Amino acid sequence: MTAAGAAGAGLPVRARGRSKRRSLAQKLGFAALGACMAANVFFLGAILFFIASRGLGAINWAFLTQVPRDSMTAGGVAPAIVGTLYLTLGAVLFALPLGVACAVYLTEYSPKGWSAALLRVGVNNLAGVPSVVFGLFGLTVFVKYFGFGVSIVSGSLTLGILALPVIISASQEALTAVPQSVREASLALGATQWETIRRVVLPAALPGILTGVILSVGRVAGETAPILFTAAAFYVRGFPQSPMSEVMALPYHIYALMTEGTHPEIQTRIAYGCSLLLLALVLSVSLIAILIRQRQRKACHAA
Repeated sequence: MTAAGAAGAGLPVRARGRSKRRSLAQKLGFAALGACMAANVFFLGAILFFIASRGLGAINWAFLTQVPRDSMTAGGVAPAIVGTLYLTLGAVLFALPLGVACAVYLTEYSPKGWSAALLRVGVNNLAGVPSVVFGLFGLTVFVKYFGFGVSIVSGSLTLGILALPVIISASQEALTAVPQSVREASLALGATQWETIRRVVLPAALPGILTGVILSVGRVAGETAPILFTAAAFYVRGFPQSPMSEVMALPYHIYALMTEGTHPEIQTRIAYGCSLLLLALVLSVSLIAILIRQRQRKACHAA
């Protein structure tokens, strides 16, 4: 008899039964997790295959570099690509410093009481607000009240507010994950609290913060309702000339082609091509953020 068998034989019958049940429950749990992961991979692959099989034929050099022509049945979608990039980058540039600053306040400075809890509830509730409400807010505040008009600025600010809850939540989790002993060691060496946050805590939390940026980019780049009221135009000849220009954007262009097009056979194929471009754009920006996150994570481990 082996040592494990002898040890198992030495256990009471009830204990052996509990051990077997725990082992079975563990195996079932791992099997369920594997099934969930396989389902996610399957549906992601199915979506990518569905979009690529219908949109890949529409993509060529002219499609990427020219402006739409002939009632958007010919030419390309270059202005929509540029407009989407401008809106996405503008939203991230606005939301990232504001979201990180809010997370730093909630994690490092805010008193531990009902006020901090109320702020956290407000951030969580903001994440559940429908995107069309953000669009109406941007129309009222940025387009009309501040007088920015339908422009890149109005759309970027509206999308930035939409991305704030994701960035704040991810940044809070990343800052909380930094061990308290790291802060105490820095303070013990004579650093102020702000120096500790700026030079120790934030660099250690940067990979988690970039995770929030990746998630926010995926949401911001694909939104239609907020830019429908604040930035997007049905058709623009050429590229935007300033931040106050209205722009074409891929999400709204897809919507316009599928709902207002007069040549559905041709424009449906173009819409699928735009969908594939939008996916590629989001994945490319996310890949850049992932590479930066991995490099920062390696630097933190090396330090």
